[in-house]
Amino acid sequence: MTTYYISTFGCQMNVHDSEKMSSILKDEGYIESDSLQEADLVIFNTCSIRQKAEQKFYSELGRIKELKKRKPGLTIAVAGCIAQQEGKNIFKRVPYVNHVLGPQNIHMVRDILKSNINRIIAIDDNPLIADTDLPAERKDEVRAWINIMYGCNNFCSYCIVPYTRGRERSRPSIAILNEIKRLAEKGYIEVTLLGQNVNSYAGDISFPELLKAVDKIEGISRVRFVTSHPKDLSDDLIVTIRDCEKVCEHIHLPLQSGSTRILSLMNRKYELDDYLRKVDKLRKELPGIAITSDIIAGFPNETVEDHRMTLKALHNIEFDGIFAFHYSVRVGTKAAAMGGQVEDSIKLSRLNEILEVQDEISEKKNNVLLNSVQEILLEMPNEKYPEKMSGRTKTNKVVSVSINGKNRPLNPGDLINVSIIKANRHSLEGMIIA
Repeated sequence: MTTYYISTFGCQMNVHDSEKMSSILKDEGYIESDSLQEADLVIFNTCSIRQKAEQKFYSELGRIKELKKRKPGLTIAVAGCIAQQEGKNIFKRVPYVNHVLGPQNIHMVRDILKSNINRIIAIDDNPLIADTDLPAERKDEVRAWINIMYGCNNFCSYCIVPYTRGRERSRPSIAILNEIKRLAEKGYIEVTLLGQNVNSYAGDISFPELLKAVDKIEGISRVRFVTSHPKDLSDDLIVTIRDCEKVCEHIHLPLQSGSTRILSLMNRKYELDDYLRKVDKLRKELPGIAITSDIIAGFPNETVEDHRMTLKALHNIEFDGIFAFHYSVRVGTKAAAMGGQVEDSIKLSRLNEILEVQDEISEKKNNVLLNSVQEILLEMPNEKYPEKMSGRTKTNKVVSVSINGKNRPLNPGDLINVSIIKANRHSLEGMIIA
């Protein structure tokens, strides 16, 4: 019995890539191990979008060195964005690594298994990636990720993704729809369409048309998508979200900065006023929509006034939640070569201010939901509190509910109504309505 272990870093794209590699490995007769220490094959599926994720990977890779000494036959592969970015340099830095696979070439994990060659490097551009359907070994039996496109053409000055995941390539709509139909037949309730910028999906139909087609698939109750680039958020898409019954009233729309000057340096291709108009349009057409965002603190040349503009934008927009990070230098991007790099202490101070402001807003937004009735999709049981289960509203709010004393068993995938009895800063608590 040959075993494998995949350690995944980063975004939903990487999670789904790991699901695909897992499926390939199981098809080849490998058994998934619960322990890295016991595995015969270890794959690190990496992320390089921020320095912290890269440091975490190299730290974990360093810890496996002693294991490799004890188990010389252990095969170690590095996949994902760091693999694409570093290529053969990984062998120089970590000589006990056996293979390197970029995100466009995860299918080649099968070739690694069948080859006696050490140090395979697979980082070439893969023009067929959008036309190759790889099965996925999904851990979640309720919600599923679906790639609708790969790569990115935006070249934001801080972002490494176009260099690690390549140019945009969209999957044919029929392949996407057939995959979702198969998932529905297996009992999946929710699907999330994945792309670096789903708004620029360029298959045989438009992204709004694709959403309309997914909305009609029987068995699927909820449809989500990430991520949307503000410059490509069209009125047609907004109306489609409004009119499609299953498309959830939640959009992740990265702002990154409240300063138009900084947005220009970031090469975001929109101004703050453009963004605000689209938020107004979203809320006009979908009054209950939840809007979440990304914010970068301390981008090169960011002044105190630029930072204040970001704080002001947070107050004005009132996001339901944000992912906020201090700027991280990514070698190879335009921002890395910019003058005016902000000191780490200032970046951290500004990040803390951003998080404090957003915490107050998130708590305020959640308090509005007290005593309201919300439909939630139950997910996996709470490992820490077995008497509780968690679910999400259509607006992507996490709700914890007690399952004690219920007359009927509750299972992941159930859609139930709950009354919100407590609002926390980042989650809600509900009581199941009989």
